[in-house]
Amino acid sequence: MKTLDLIGTAVANTFRSKTRTILTILAIFVGAFTLTLTSGLGTGINAYIDDTVTAIGASDAMTVTKTADSLTGVAADGPVEYDPDAVASTQPGPPGSTVVALRPDDLDTLAGIDGVLDVQPTRTISLDYIQAGDGTKYVIGVGALIAGQTIPLAAGSEPDDGSDELQLVLPVDFTEPMGLGDAEEAIGQTVSLTLTDAERTQHVVEATVVGVAEEGLASPSGAAVVPNEALSDALFDAQSIGLPADQVERYAQATIRFDPEATDDDIAALKDRLADEGFTGSTVADQLGAFRTVIDGIVLVLNAFAVIALLAASFGIVNTLLMSVQERTREIGLMKAMGMGNGRVFSLFSFEAVFIGLLGSAIGVAVAVVAGVGISSALADTLLADLPGLTLIAFDPLSIGVIIVIVMGIAFLAGTLPAARAARADPVESLRYE
Repeated sequence: MKTLDLIGTAVANTFRSKTRTILTILAIFVGAFTLTLTSGLGTGINAYIDDTVTAIGASDAMTVTKTADSLTGVAADGPVEYDPDAVASTQPGPPGSTVVALRPDDLDTLAGIDGVLDVQPTRTISLDYIQAGDGTKYVIGVGALIAGQTIPLAAGSEPDDGSDELQLVLPVDFTEPMGLGDAEEAIGQTVSLTLTDAERTQHVVEATVVGVAEEGLASPSGAAVVPNEALSDALFDAQSIGLPADQVERYAQATIRFDPEATDDDIAALKDRLADEGFTGSTVADQLGAFRTVIDGIVLVLNAFAVIALLAASFGIVNTLLMSVQERTREIGLMKAMGMGNGRVFSLFSFEAVFIGLLGSAIGVAVAVVAGVGISSALADTLLADLPGLTLIAFDPLSIGVIIVIVMGIAFLAGTLPAARAARADPVESLRYE
């Protein structure tokens, strides 16, 4: 019997006992459906992280701080001594943690470290409020945009650092409450930024809205405006009025740039060189690492349940084919008496197992894709409306193909026992079987 004839016979034999086969296929369907959905969940979330990573920071940038020896407040061995160079940390960490302020000589030290291509200090600017005309005053922060970083825009463009015009990007949540209309209408309008200097005198700086940032998990603006360099300088200069000269250039952190082609080992070596000089470096990957680990862990647990369901379904395949072997004992004897070898008999029942696995996995994957697309669309307009661009459940064709192959592989392994029993059957005894 030729291979194609063997496959055709296996497919035809699969539905000799329709009820038993359908129940087995349904068991496989549950596992394949679950595995596809959980895989799609991991794909969707990780794709969203990858798509928005440049909004958090460039991949060739590292945030550097000079960490204080201890936390503010009370340490394990008693009160912490006051450090005039300590400033509040803007990096994630324990509540009340501080860093030592970076000064111009620290920036020079950073610039001289092997592997550092550029150093950009992060200036802290604290606004009192933002206002459009005589409208309501709103509290807002001031963000920063480093080279290679992007802003997800709902309208307009990013601020131009090469322009002398005072420009900013405004979060989309502020446009209508401030009376600026929708995102498109806000472009080109003027807003007032008010802040207080060291002498407790308020200053008002007017700027033009050139862009409106959409909401997003990784938006660098968040509840903050993103100024261009001219506006940042104007705000910083106004805020620094009254400060002693040696207190003006104090920065909580700085951003360094390194070779975009740097490997993980190169980055680790750069961190070691920074540590030797008393600095701590953190990349975007470091900041997202814990988040990715949690997501991958959840997906792994869900995948484990799906695999358990598939293993349970494999016992159904064993049972289905064992029953089939028993019911077709005389038929097996006849085939072997007519010259069909043990290998061909084994292949016949193995093909049946693989076909059952193919049907169950294909149906499970197809239904999962339809359900996943529907769920993602529904959530995008409701619970996830504040995270534009997020497709919660996304499907990678390669992953879907791998899932189908894995399920078919499990089905093949489950079918080897019944297939081996059929191949070992004695033709004379089989023909006598009642």
